[in-house]
Amino acid sequence: MRQALLLVLAGVAACHTATPLPVSAGLAHASPATLGFDSLRLAASVTYLRAEVDSGAFPGAVLAVGRHGRLALVDAVGHYGVDDARPVDVATLYDLASVTKVVTVTTICMELVDEGKLGLDDPVERYLPQFRGAHKDAVTIRDLLTHTSGLPAWRPLYREVRSRRAALALVDTTPLENPPGAKYVYSDLGAIVLMQVVERLTGARIDSAAAVRVFEPLGMAVTRFRPPASWRPHIAPTELDTTFRRHLLVGEVHDANAGLMDGISGHAGLFSNALDLSRFAAMLLAGGILEGKRLIRTETVAEFTRRQDTPPGSSRALGWDTPDEPRTAASSAGLLLSARSFGHTGFTGTSLWMDPDRDLFIILLTNRVNARPVTTAIRQVRSKVADLVMDALTDPNR
Repeated sequence: MRQALLLVLAGVAACHTATPLPVSAGLAHASPATLGFDSLRLAASVTYLRAEVDSGAFPGAVLAVGRHGRLALVDAVGHYGVDDARPVDVATLYDLASVTKVVTVTTICMELVDEGKLGLDDPVERYLPQFRGAHKDAVTIRDLLTHTSGLPAWRPLYREVRSRRAALALVDTTPLENPPGAKYVYSDLGAIVLMQVVERLTGARIDSAAAVRVFEPLGMAVTRFRPPASWRPHIAPTELDTTFRRHLLVGEVHDANAGLMDGISGHAGLFSNALDLSRFAAMLLAGGILEGKRLIRTETVAEFTRRQDTPPGSSRALGWDTPDEPRTAASSAGLLLSARSFGHTGFTGTSLWMDPDRDLFIILLTNRVNARPVTTAIRQVRSKVADLVMDALTDPNR
């Protein structure tokens, strides 16, 4: 196994200068003070992340903080991996894991609602006849977006079938575990079903649909599924996969089910960097518009990012999450973001949170699954970073 790892690392090093990344435009920078931050207190969030690198929580991280459509801070700490000492920079790409769900499928659903092609309370089977089984005729698009469809959280598709097509068929015929709308169960399977609805309505596979409808209009130059092999020197590694692909994953999706599906799925598979994601976050905070180009109606953004309270007590919005109530130190939104905040996390150690009351976003990218041993420290790190950023505000209303 060690020899295989060394061969992978040697291959990464060999193509280190093969292909430069396209330039990520990011957002315009502004001094923290002009955006209502104390620069020293804001810098404390980077100091904290550096200490977490030293403690072994993750090999490296990139943090981006923005307000009013501009970047107040974007910084990188640590290195690519436990066996890769190259320093991370702000353009480094990370496997976004479940952040894929909101950047691709959820965003395209917003657009389809605006276009009158998708109804939130329509039954899923109207768009996807192969979604069948007991009580599935009662499952709505809203149920999928709030993770209340009744589908189980997960199943090991990569062990059960051998192709993307077979995996989709298995998902579509998976029995419900709960009545639709009755219980919140965060479900990758539901996201895969919703992806198929999006693909049916757009006439394109999710990677192509997202590129045309989201990445290209927003100028997200390096955001994509299945980045080319020549980009691998710029991508933070995730795990040494010992059960499915049996090599170190660099530029290949960490999630095994997405890996089976050729690295292209609605629940995982997207790679991006903090600069590209800053443009995405700014668009949502501006009500669906960036640099004069409207992607989504303001009313639709507000509806999708509003806590649905379905079932009562659930923190879910439509696709997005909102802060836990009551707040705890393990909440990825921290203790200080407003109740109207919305965001999402990814298993690999990524997160994106936006606070519309302060017109502020926080992007944190790590490859915490590359640490040895892998820990759950990211839960506290996300919360602490959010609180440090909020504590750096000198005038929250500015």
